[in-house]
Amino acid sequence: MAGTARNEALRMSADLLVATLVGAALLLSLRIAAAGQPEAPALTVTLAMPAHRDWPETVPASGWLKPWQEAIIASETSGLRITDVLVEVGSVVKKGQVLARLSQDSVLASLRKQEAAVKTAQATLAKAKANAERARKLRSSGALSDEKIAEYMADEQTAAAGVESEEAALDSERIKLEQTIITAADDGLVTSRSAELGAVISAGTELFRLVRQQRVEWQAEVSAHYLPRISEGLSVTIDRADEGPVQGRVRLVGPSVSTNTGRTIVYVALPADLRPRIGLYVTGSIELQTTSALTVPETAIIFRDGINYVFTAGEDRRARRVRVETGRRSKGEVEILSGLDASSRVVMSGGPFLSDNALVRIVGAE
Repeated sequence: MAGTARNEALRMSADLLVATLVGAALLLSLRIAAAGQPEAPALTVTLAMPAHRDWPETVPASGWLKPWQEAIIASETSGLRITDVLVEVGSVVKKGQVLARLSQDSVLASLRKQEAAVKTAQATLAKAKANAERARKLRSSGALSDEKIAEYMADEQTAAAGVESEEAALDSERIKLEQTIITAADDGLVTSRSAELGAVISAGTELFRLVRQQRVEWQAEVSAHYLPRISEGLSVTIDRADEGPVQGRVRLVGPSVSTNTGRTIVYVALPADLRPRIGLYVTGSIELQTTSALTVPETAIIFRDGINYVFTAGEDRRARRVRVETGRRSKGEVEILSGLDASSRVVMSGGPFLSDNALVRIVGAE
């Protein structure tokens, strides 16, 4: 019995050894077969060499769209009631156009009273002149004393001065009558109206506010670091998300720098036919000068963990990740400041799906 059990154990051990050897041989054959197969490409890509572009160097800026100049239309007289308001906010007006009218009743009454005062003064002057003329004729005869003659002469001068005074007062009343008609000081666009029908106003009360000649400018804030390189006449591009970019020109560089922000205001003139909304906050750039740039398509840039990369490929068809420093951007291209040689072949797109040293299939390559 003992011999039979020992034989059975030996037979089982032999079967296990054979099974192990067969499994090892099978695994080895699978590995050999896998090693004989070529590696599959991770992605099909298109390569391109970086391009040299002549790009203008730009300064970023941001600021408000504001009126070129504003005209404040105010009352020059007081105590009068507004009887007509002829324009609204948004109205386009011409220089001299009537905007509002004030009550003229009291002014007309004062004007008539002053006209009568002028006539009275003129009559007094005529009488004084007649007396003075007679005194001159009788001076040699001795019929009038020197004192009386001097009195007549003084009365004539006083009456003449009285006429001038009353005429000046009459001119003042006429001016007050003209001031009852409120007119536009210049061509422009009405942006504010505080005139209300029936309101009694005082001198200096603002009634309307105009954008002179409808001219709007961009008051762009720029870092003081760029001031030595910014001058009048430089081209400016203003980005408006709703209506597309607008071209302008630097009209004036502000003479002072803010002590709080270290920035200054650059005044940018817009095209005369452009009528953007006042008060919009927009961004843009000021073109300083044209310089050469090494560029690649934006699709070639991979942004990971705050760092920009591109993938390049060579004759071995292996994609290699290269760290780059980027600069300006324009029309779908990005400037490469460092990290990439002009002779490199860059993967145009699909970089996010690649890993370093991955095998790729190159379009156009055999």
